[in-house]
Amino acid sequence: MKLLYSLFLLMFSVAVFGQNATIDQLKKELSEAKTTEEKMVLNFQIAEAFLRVDADECIKYGKAAHNQAVSKRNDGMSARSAFIIAKGYERDRNSRNAEVWFKSTQKFAKAAGYSDLLIQATTKRSAVAVKDRNYRRAYEINQEAFNYFSQRGTSMSDLDSRFERQKAQLEREKRDLEKEKDQLTFTINNLKLQSEQLSTDKTLLEERQAQLLQSNEQKQQEISAKQEEIMTIEEEKKKIEEVAKRKEKEVKSLSREALEQKAALAEATLEAEQSKLIAQQSELEAAQSRNLRNQTLAAAGFLLLLLILFYARYRTKRKAANTLAEKNKTIEEERERSDELLLNILPAPIASELKEYGKAKARKFDEVTVLFTDFKNFTQISEQLTPEELVEELDLCFKAFDFIISQYEDIEKIKTIGDAYMCASGLSERRSIPYNIVRAAMEIQEFLEEHKQERIRLGRPYFEARIGIHTGPVVAGVVGVDKFAYDIWGDTVNIAARMESKSLPGKVNISESTHNLVRYKFDCEYRGKVDAKNKGQIDMYFVKESLPAVAV
Repeated sequence: MKLLYSLFLLMFSVAVFGQNATIDQLKKELSEAKTTEEKMVLNFQIAEAFLRVDADECIKYGKAAHNQAVSKRNDGMSARSAFIIAKGYERDRNSRNAEVWFKSTQKFAKAAGYSDLLIQATTKRSAVAVKDRNYRRAYEINQEAFNYFSQRGTSMSDLDSRFERQKAQLEREKRDLEKEKDQLTFTINNLKLQSEQLSTDKTLLEERQAQLLQSNEQKQQEISAKQEEIMTIEEEKKKIEEVAKRKEKEVKSLSREALEQKAALAEATLEAEQSKLIAQQSELEAAQSRNLRNQTLAAAGFLLLLLILFYARYRTKRKAANTLAEKNKTIEEERERSDELLLNILPAPIASELKEYGKAKARKFDEVTVLFTDFKNFTQISEQLTPEELVEELDLCFKAFDFIISQYEDIEKIKTIGDAYMCASGLSERRSIPYNIVRAAMEIQEFLEEHKQERIRLGRPYFEARIGIHTGPVVAGVVGVDKFAYDIWGDTVNIAARMESKSLPGKVNISESTHNLVRYKFDCEYRGKVDAKNKGQIDMYFVKESLPAVAV
């Protein structure tokens, strides 16, 4: 029984340790890899595994994969490994090296034709430039990518269409993976039933072993009885020998002839008794040998069957666990990608509510600051540009606006309407003061002024924007079924639009309610009143600059 218990513990330990496919396993496969292609792929997989736990190790294995990919002229793997290295430097907060490797990613992604990876690397480099407030550099980075797609004949609408197709494909794959997960769950339940059946078989085998042990005890008792018989025979033999000795003494008194006859008879009797004893002893030894052989074979057969059952169960559970782990990892990656897409469209609280309940309730916020921008003489300027130039110029400006407001967590982009751009702050349960949205408005005007000077230098038409800001209550919610749109409604939106229409190009015009909240942070110039529908007259102020005590 101790042997069986030890064997059971050994098999259980092997099953537990066999379920974990870790970085150590990948390193072991790397050490056994023969070709450069195998080593390249394994180095990349190890770098991916280290990305979330150890940035330095991620960079180390990523560079190994990159060098091997470059030596093999594998542009696709060169781009992917460069991107993983850049992500490692990004986690280490080493923006300089991250920017270098994102640039390398762009180079190899172009060579491989990886549009998605090129867009991701471009976005990362642009974000670094905007973080450094180098909007010119951000524009050049995006312009370079735009020119590349234009040369290849790929428009933004083509990329959007491709994105929608990929998104639909991912949704289908996600549903397929969910079905496979359900199937694996069903398989696991079946395996549990098989495990229970194996447990029942084990119980039966243990009962059979008990029967064999009982039979063995009976055989041992039989052997003991035979040994007692042998001892009895030995005693009888001794008695016969004593009788023979007495007879020998008697023959001395007999005549020689009678002595010889009597001796011959005694010898014959003794030989007969000895032959009988030898036969009985041989039969007893043969019976002992047969019993020992039968017991050994039965024990060996039971151990072999038990080993086979445990090994089959271990292999089945290991295969099912590995398959389930791979599917769960794929499902988790797809879920994260879907979450990122949803967060690009909706605020985080609204996205969470949609995922949990399938819909989002409208909310009223008492103090939201709304920003409107609108380009001066847009119609006249658009007539001086080709359709492609007009869309390119609008895309450049709106992307710069997106980059600027993305630096402030409390600002949410609402929508663009033609040449108008709308965003808001304060759309959360936590009350916020509109310092950041006023700063963002001033940075937008700074960007447009720099871009204006560049366009004048090139002798090209340029846009100038009016910006209006107002603070007040709004109602916010999600509309639509298949394509969600997050929007806000109320008099506050109309007054913000009124502030914009009464502003001047290059200026930020704010209402009295906004001025009361930010007057200690910004130097403002009073410029009179404006009529607002259902609100009477409202004071207006131009924002001139940040006050020195809080200058950024």
